[in-house]
Amino acid sequence: MTDARPTNPSELERLRRRTVWTLVAGVALGSTGHIAAVTVATIVAAHIAGGTTAWSGAPSATVVLGSAAGSIGLSWLMVRRGRRFGLASGYLIGVLGALVATVAVIVLSLPLLLAGTILIGFGNSSNQLSRYTAADLAPPARRASAIGVVVWGATIGAVAGPNLAAPAGTIALALGLPELSGPYLVPVVFVGAAALLSFILLRPDPYQLADRPARDEAAEGERSVAVSLASIFARPSVPVAIVALVAGQFVMVLIMTMTPLHMAEHGHSLAAVGFVISGHTFGMFGLSPISGRLTDRYGSVPVILAGLATVAAASILAAAAPPDGGVILFLALFLLGYGWNLGYVAGSALLTHGLSLAERTRLQGLTDSLIWSSAAVASLGSGFVLAYAGFAILGLMGAALVVVPMLLVIARRSAVADSRSAS
Repeated sequence: MTDARPTNPSELERLRRRTVWTLVAGVALGSTGHIAAVTVATIVAAHIAGGTTAWSGAPSATVVLGSAAGSIGLSWLMVRRGRRFGLASGYLIGVLGALVATVAVIVLSLPLLLAGTILIGFGNSSNQLSRYTAADLAPPARRASAIGVVVWGATIGAVAGPNLAAPAGTIALALGLPELSGPYLVPVVFVGAAALLSFILLRPDPYQLADRPARDEAAEGERSVAVSLASIFARPSVPVAIVALVAGQFVMVLIMTMTPLHMAEHGHSLAAVGFVISGHTFGMFGLSPISGRLTDRYGSVPVILAGLATVAAASILAAAAPPDGGVILFLALFLLGYGWNLGYVAGSALLTHGLSLAERTRLQGLTDSLIWSSAAVASLGSGFVLAYAGFAILGLMGAALVVVPMLLVIARRSAVADSRSAS
C-alpha cells in the first residue's frame, strides 16, 4: 500500500463516498455473475451425473468451500497488500473458475465442474468481504448502515443473475455449446468487470481511508492479532455474531440450494426457477439499507433475533408449500432471504466493534470461512435429504436448526450490550 491518506477532510469524505459506490458497483457485478452460475448448479450436477439427485448439492458445496478458502486467503492478502489487491484478486480467480466450469459442462466432467466451482467461490469471497471494507470507512455508530449499503449492491445480481440463466443458455446454443454452459459464461463477463473496476477505482486503498481510530490501532493490531486471538473470541459479542451468521447461512443454504431442483422435478422451466430465486435473492439484498438502519438504531442483538425468527417461519412455510410452488413458495423463499439479511447485516456489524483494523480483517475472514464451511455442509447434505426424505422435511429441519442459536443469543444479549457500551 503506497497511496497516501488525504489530509483535507472534504477530500477524504469525497474519496470515501467514491470508494463505497465502487464497492457497491463491484458487488452488483460480481453477484450477478455468481448468482447466475449458482442458480443452475444443482440442475447441471444432476445432468452430468446422469439424472441422480443424491450428489446434486455437490457444486453448491464446492462453491461455498471456495468461498471459505477465499475468505481466509484474501483476508491474509489484504492485511499485507491492502483491500484493493485482495478484492481484485478474488474476482480474477472467480473468472478463472467460471471458464473451468464452462469446459466441464461441455465435456460432462463432474470433477472438473467441482474444481471450477471452488474457484468461483473466491469471487464470492470478494463480494462478501466488500461489506467489511465499507465498514472500515465509517464511525462505529454508522457501520451497520455502511454494510447495508454495500450488501444492497447485490440486489442487482439478485434480480438479474437468475433471470440471465435462460438467455445465457440460448446464447450458448447459438454458439454451438450446451445450453447449461451458458450460465457459467455470465460470471466471465460480470465478475471480470468487477475485478477491473476494483483494481482501477479503489485508489487510495480503502485502508488509507479508514475511520481514524481504527487506523490508529492498526499497527498494534497487526503485531498482536495472533497472540490475542483467544481473547478476541472470549469477548461476548464475537461468539454471538459468529453463531448468528453461521446459523442463518446454514439454514438458508439448506433450503435454497434444493429449491431449483425441487421445482424442476415438478415440471417448472428455467424461467420459473429464475423467478422464484430472484424473489429469494431480492429478499437477501434488496432491503439491506433498512436492516442497517435498524441495527444502528436498535442494536445488533434485537435485529439478529428478528432475523432468526423470520428464517424459522420461512422454513416452515416452504415445508407447507404445495408441490406446484406458486405464491406460497415464492413468499417462503423471499422471507428466507430477508431473515438471512437481518442476521447478516446485524451480525457483520457486531464483528466491527472494539477491534483494531488488522484484528477485524483477520477475524472477519475467519468468520466468513466458518460461515461458508458450514454452508458447504448444508449444501451437500441438502441433496441427500431431498433424495431420501423430501422437500417438506428439509424445510422443517431448517426451522428446528434455528432454535438453539436463538436461545444462545437471548442468553448472552445482556453481556453483548455491556461489552458494546464499554467499547
